[in-house]
Amino acid sequence: MEDWTQTLGAGPLLGIAAVAVALILFLVIKVRLHAFLVLVVVSLLTALATGIPADAIVQTLLDGFGGTLGNVALLIGLGAILGRLVESSGGAKVVAEKMVSIFGEKRAAFALGVTSLILGFPIFFDAGLIVMLPIIFAVARRIGGKNLLLYGFSGAAAFSVMHIFVPPHPGPVAASEFFGASLGLVLLVGIVIAFPLWYLTGYLWAKFVNSKVPMIVPDLFGRTDEDQPKNPPKFATVVAILLLPLVLILFNTGLNALTTAGTVDGDATWVQWLSLIGTAPVALLISALIAILVLGKFRGETGSALDKLVDGTFGPVASVILITGAGGMFGGVLRTSGIGDALSDSLSDLGLPVILAAYVIAVVLRVAQGSATVALVTAAGLMAPAVMSGGFTDLQIACITLAAAAGSVFASHVNDSGFWLVGKLMNMDVKTTLKTWTVQQTLMSLVGFALVYAIYGIASAVGV
Repeated sequence: MEDWTQTLGAGPLLGIAAVAVALILFLVIKVRLHAFLVLVVVSLLTALATGIPADAIVQTLLDGFGGTLGNVALLIGLGAILGRLVESSGGAKVVAEKMVSIFGEKRAAFALGVTSLILGFPIFFDAGLIVMLPIIFAVARRIGGKNLLLYGFSGAAAFSVMHIFVPPHPGPVAASEFFGASLGLVLLVGIVIAFPLWYLTGYLWAKFVNSKVPMIVPDLFGRTDEDQPKNPPKFATVVAILLLPLVLILFNTGLNALTTAGTVDGDATWVQWLSLIGTAPVALLISALIAILVLGKFRGETGSALDKLVDGTFGPVASVILITGAGGMFGGVLRTSGIGDALSDSLSDLGLPVILAAYVIAVVLRVAQGSATVALVTAAGLMAPAVMSGGFTDLQIACITLAAAAGSVFASHVNDSGFWLVGKLMNMDVKTTLKTWTVQQTLMSLVGFALVYAIYGIASAVGV
């Protein structure tokens, strides 16, 4: 692969990508083939069509699949164990009852979303969603009815907003480095827009789609059974266990941000150890082990019975893991084909205002190859010289940084592993995921850019 150079231009590569996406949708929605098989087949065909050398195709597929699974499989597997223990111990029911008693049925979805916003500050999107879903599902089930999307999207959108727009998440941090932006100002602007952005494109959208697409809560973490213990864990115990991975992950994300800002020495032994403990897989592993010890006893289960309970969590999530990995495979093939580089060359001289160009480039790259991180980093790399030499104020540069971040979340679809993750965790078919999640992410991108552009305009008007 090191000696291979893509000879196709941006036009043909975009055409191949468009045909591949259309083929996936046709086979999954119309022919009703299993999404996992469809993604593997179309990934192979796309690799052939884009001219990836034959002796490198299989490795390209495996790299895309394994690169996604290396993170996602551990998060989903460990998160499912945690969720099953919270559910089977009666802890999820306890938290659901408490939230409903405090906030009432009408405000429960709003409260879950705000909680997810707060918890989303230190924890990445996928890990946060996995940790919160048992509670989200329990509250939705407690209130009853076909209300999955109201509660599910209120939480998922909150984690997505924080992951895309607020440091210390990797996207805005990386873009800040490219643009030379003040991380503190990026954080400030991100926090200012986070709540209105979530409310408009997360909570209100969740209420709307729930009225149009009513869905029951899936049994991802098991169904509430009749033999749940009569003395379930206390509310504080369950909350402490759910907060544990979030606190641990804050060690990692917080120290990374402090290292980037030059506040702490990233090579210090204590920083490296705390960062290790705070990586999402290790944090969830520690939390799952503690949950086994603490929550397992509330069912009176030990030894083989507890092992059987844990083992039973993997069946329902196996499909989620495989399909998410295959989605990563398809996106990986598109990236290896060179579509990002070809588009970068074509988009480098758009003649647009810098803030708009940063957004548009990120949007095009996101739609074409699926990865939000690749779209954001590539857009930042392209626009960095113009930003650095443009005489912008620190606040304007922070806004340009978040404009690129807004573009990177546009229209999550079949080449994005996150599309499959959300769709399968909430038991949605592809058509429903496109109508609900893809549109939500598009609205988040557009409204996010509008809010950032408004702040940019104010900064330009007052000269700050």
